[in-house]
Amino acid sequence: MVKTYDEALAFIHGRDRFKKKPTLDRMREFMHILGDPQEKLDMIHVAGTNGKGSTVAYLRDLFMAEGQTVGTFTSPFITRFNERISTDGQPIPDDDLLAMVNQIQPVVAQLDQELGAEGPTEFEIDTALMFCYFASHSVDIVIVEVGLGGLYDSTNIITPAVSVITTIGMDHMKILGDTIPKIATQKAGIIKQGVPVVCGRLTPDALAVMDETATRQHTDVRALGRNFTVKNRPEDGWGERFDYHWGDRRWRHLEIDLLGEYQIDNAATALTAFTTYHQLRHLPMRLVDIREGLRHTAWPGRFERLNAEPLIAIDGAHNEPAMLELAHLLRQHFKQHDIYIVLAVLADKQYEKMVQTLLTVPNVHIVVTQFQGPGKRSAATPQALEDAVASHKRITMAPDWPSALKEVLSSISADDLVLLTGSLYFISEVRHYFKDTDE
Repeated sequence: MVKTYDEALAFIHGRDRFKKKPTLDRMREFMHILGDPQEKLDMIHVAGTNGKGSTVAYLRDLFMAEGQTVGTFTSPFITRFNERISTDGQPIPDDDLLAMVNQIQPVVAQLDQELGAEGPTEFEIDTALMFCYFASHSVDIVIVEVGLGGLYDSTNIITPAVSVITTIGMDHMKILGDTIPKIATQKAGIIKQGVPVVCGRLTPDALAVMDETATRQHTDVRALGRNFTVKNRPEDGWGERFDYHWGDRRWRHLEIDLLGEYQIDNAATALTAFTTYHQLRHLPMRLVDIREGLRHTAWPGRFERLNAEPLIAIDGAHNEPAMLELAHLLRQHFKQHDIYIVLAVLADKQYEKMVQTLLTVPNVHIVVTQFQGPGKRSAATPQALEDAVASHKRITMAPDWPSALKEVLSSISADDLVLLTGSLYFISEVRHYFKDTDE
């Protein structure tokens, strides 16, 4: 019996993160003993390299704008573990999390006894907690984000109403494969028999994998750029504006508060999944609710403003595809400003490419630093980050991020941009610091 919230977290985080052999059998047995709570839920399943979290947030707010109660399952968390299991954006209360841990702990013990070293992983336990929680608390729909990959992800025991694949890029290559088609095959693993698939902006070779998988599963793919389209309507000020077109739907001047052209893609992908769901369930939709839902969407750590003057933002870009998007955003929105980037990256990421990509933006100055990595994962050293480029003209080093930030703030002018980026774990630490000093 677990008695406190801290003990509950220790139980969850004390589990292995991965097993040598990927399988869904253990997860299916786990859920079966718990009475298959996932069978009681209406769900949308979201996979992809980047953009999953934002797409989940848009979907949540679109459903909430029409009065639905929405469960979300996301990872990683930014400030507290509870955020991963949220209802209408509110994290699971500590007492409920404790109760859920006590409900599943005996089953975990039983599986450990049966399977020895092959007992449930940390993420399987997170997923089980989520299914049990939403099955016992009335929600209208649950938006489930894949943890890693798709095919063997512990969330992949579900049959959702709609499957969504946001983007495919090079990340987690040791686990998912070292080519776009290999990674796409892992993500396409969430495509189920007869369940419609919505895809974001995919490369032709990635989209071909989705189409082939969907054909085998007797369903169809709605893809951004092919079946539905967006037109960016850039304006001054924060946020993005765009037109959306799919079939006979032509919705003009939709607004989002998140910055970056890729956020238009994420919003349009979410909107297509939302519309597909309404078609399947024969539910009416109102454009006024859609406008409201999109306009209200906020997602912590995605080009999030922490301070207005000087402008300080954080962004969770943690791999090369995300850095390319970020560089594009900086060129588009901040070409008149000097940009100071405080960069810290996990050592197992493609940090050489990430540094080089940021330096393609001419008005960028980088301070490379490090942070305390999560668990056993370490951050790349400032020296390794600096060594990633031939010329060091626009790069300096700092031993830790608070001193890097201090150094930057002492040298900037009022209309410069300060951006902290490179890892979701890193910006979680930064966000914690800023929010604590606000209170």
